[in-house]
Amino acid sequence: MTPIITATDLASELAGPRPPVLLDVRWQLGGPNLRSEYEAGHLPGAVFVDLDTELAGPPGAGGRHPLPDPAELGAVLRRAGVSGGTPVVVYDGGQGWAAARAWWLLRWTGHQAVRVLDGGLASWSGPLSTQTPVPAPGDFVPVPGGLPLLDADGAAELARKGVLLDARAAERYRGDVEPIDRVGGHIPGAVSAPTSENTAAGGHFLAAGELAARFAALGAAGQGTEVGVYCGSGVSGAHEVLALEIAGIRAALYAGSWSQWSSDESRPVATGPTP
Repeated sequence: MTPIITATDLASELAGPRPPVLLDVRWQLGGPNLRSEYEAGHLPGAVFVDLDTELAGPPGAGGRHPLPDPAELGAVLRRAGVSGGTPVVVYDGGQGWAAARAWWLLRWTGHQAVRVLDGGLASWSGPLSTQTPVPAPGDFVPVPGGLPLLDADGAAELARKGVLLDARAAERYRGDVEPIDRVGGHIPGAVSAPTSENTAAGGHFLAAGELAARFAALGAAGQGTEVGVYCGSGVSGAHEVLALEIAGIRAALYAGSWSQWSSDESRPVATGPTP
């Protein structure tokens, strides 16, 4: 199953005999919670899921958006109507970062049929609803391990022996600015690969061939090449993992990302435009 779906194809599936469960995960860095936007209009039947409190654990040693407890995540997803044998489509406002985080978590915990609405809500031309649905409870039980995951030591090792991509903006990678974390710069050996370059106008992903060529130019190509991704806190990095998946490249996510790495003063920091 392709990891993304167009608005046209989604409309067809929603009208078909096996409609997907819809999750609205609109989010913005630093808040506030976007439930009010959901209540003002969402895809009919979609359930709102909050990234900061439901798709992440409390901020702390694991970073700004550490992975949620699988049991707690499972309870959230079952309340939203998610079952193991039912397809799921996730969407956000259009940037794709939050939707990719939800996609990654579902895939990491074992769901096999989850896709991201390419272009998000902005790509949808059908009707919207202001009704909050109460779906029948689902049966999905998360089992972590469906996608590769890195910790800080694993990210450092991969930067040495494989390809570790930094999905943040280039100026944060270089250390020119750091608006959020303790210090600017990047993990030594990591390659700058801003996630913004994976999409075209409207937040739509580039074609698979274009993405494959982009990642090949960054060194992420060829059989046997291990690839990993990190970002600020494991959100935009999930978007890059999704782009790599579209390109046919399986990549690991360092979920703690720079927010975890930079908070540990014993970890080395590189600056400048090169790994």
